[in-house]
Amino acid sequence: MAPLLIDDAARARLVDRFGAELAEPWCDALPDLVARLTARWGLTVREALPGNTGRTLLCTGPGGDLRVLKLTPDPEVARLELTGLRAWAGRSRVVQVLDADLDAHAILLEGLVPGTELTGRAIPWAQLGELLDQLHSVVPSGVVPSGGDPSGAGPRGEFRRLAEGIEFIFDLSERRRLESAAAAHMSADVLAKGRERALALATSGPVTLIHGDLHPANVLDAGPDRGIVAIDPRPGLGDPSLDAVDFVFVPMAAGGTIDDGIAALAPHVTGFDAERVRAWCVAMAPLVALAPLRRGEPTPFTDAVLELAR
Repeated sequence: MAPLLIDDAARARLVDRFGAELAEPWCDALPDLVARLTARWGLTVREALPGNTGRTLLCTGPGGDLRVLKLTPDPEVARLELTGLRAWAGRSRVVQVLDADLDAHAILLEGLVPGTELTGRAIPWAQLGELLDQLHSVVPSGVVPSGGDPSGAGPRGEFRRLAEGIEFIFDLSERRRLESAAAAHMSADVLAKGRERALALATSGPVTLIHGDLHPANVLDAGPDRGIVAIDPRPGLGDPSLDAVDFVFVPMAAGGTIDDGIAALAPHVTGFDAERVRAWCVAMAPLVALAPLRRGEPTPFTDAVLELAR
């Protein structure tokens, strides 16, 4: 039996993210789109995975290998991800592009085996440091890195500035807070203070190409030889310290502190700026707490994160 390409829950997430006017027609047309792309690339769909900005299809390629077909209703989401991934081409800690069709908002990626998320698993801090160094080794054309040497300039194409992404995610988060159980646990003032802090950080400090959405669910195990690999970037130009935030919170979720996360990661990242990482943790704390609070699940961890945010 062929896997279900889009279910009611997935459709609802896309409507929440993009609005019904864009998401509904795209969802309706998805089966025909998938049929056309799988025929073009010789793919057989194995499984459809959930996502907030589109659909991710695990496929068997023409040679029997695992391939990943990513689809989104938003052409800008596809363009940014493809441009970022092409900028990181050849870097072992970032998933590699096999092909793309931007007219169809589609990207074909290598499959990662076993492909297990880092969520809930021990963090390989040394590998994570190497991953961050690889991500931040690319400086887009026209941007001079903090050291003043433009020789690292690499990718062509346009990326949004980090401040633009900060405005977007805080706007989206405020709407989601108001429409969910989170409103009973987090005030608008806490979210507004986080936005103010994040914008101050986003408009200062070093600038390079960043992943923009790096967290344990977006880092997969690619096996003993290759190790961990980043997927699903939302690339932009900004402070590389932001990409460390979600991992620095991991020890805190287990009863530790942010300083524990900083101490674990710092020795493995070139030029690690503990002060800015800590400041980003404070600024983004409302967003870290938001997801469980939307589900009506306050915990000692969310209490501690909100205390940090105040």
